[in-house]
Amino acid sequence: MRKFASAWILALVTGSAILASGHLAGAADEYAYDLVHSSVSFKARHLDISWIHGRFNQVEGKFSLDREDPTKSTFELKIHADSVDTGNKARDEHLRQPDYFDTKQFPTIDFKSTSTKAIKGGYEVTGDFTMHGVTKKVTLVLKGGKEIEWNKKKIVGFSTEVALKRSDFGFDKSAIGPIGDEALIIIDCEGIRN
Repeated sequence: MRKFASAWILALVTGSAILASGHLAGAADEYAYDLVHSSVSFKARHLDISWIHGRFNQVEGKFSLDREDPTKSTFELKIHADSVDTGNKARDEHLRQPDYFDTKQFPTIDFKSTSTKAIKGGYEVTGDFTMHGVTKKVTLVLKGGKEIEWNKKKIVGFSTEVALKRSDFGFDKSAIGPIGDEALIIIDCEGIRN
């Protein structure tokens, strides 16, 4: 009887410790960025009369969602700058040069969250955004977060838009003029977990 009681107490304590550490309850769900069903695009003013549109074709990332404690949720995104695509090869090659993205010296554009809070219809995520060798705090309002099941996988989607000034990230100021300083970044992404 004493052995049974000891085993029962040990099981209870171990179970409580696991629950408290979040391994069984409240653990975050991990998602991988789905490149096929996601996009990172942008638009910038040309001569202040029209818009030039483009996208980055090579992006990777991951995020974790803790539904019970959203402050523990995390988001990471890595954009390969040389995958810039505006539909014009000459312009794309120019954008890879030192006066724009300087992709040889700064091959990636990165975002890594530092804080997350739930808001109506999504999350407000603040993090370190690094582009052209300069890191700034940026806050993204991610709309979405609903999870569905499709083809035996769990999928969640988010969308956001953020305006960034190239001059804040050390771009060549002499190149700011024909192409406006501010660019609008549009991110639509899906994450997948098994």
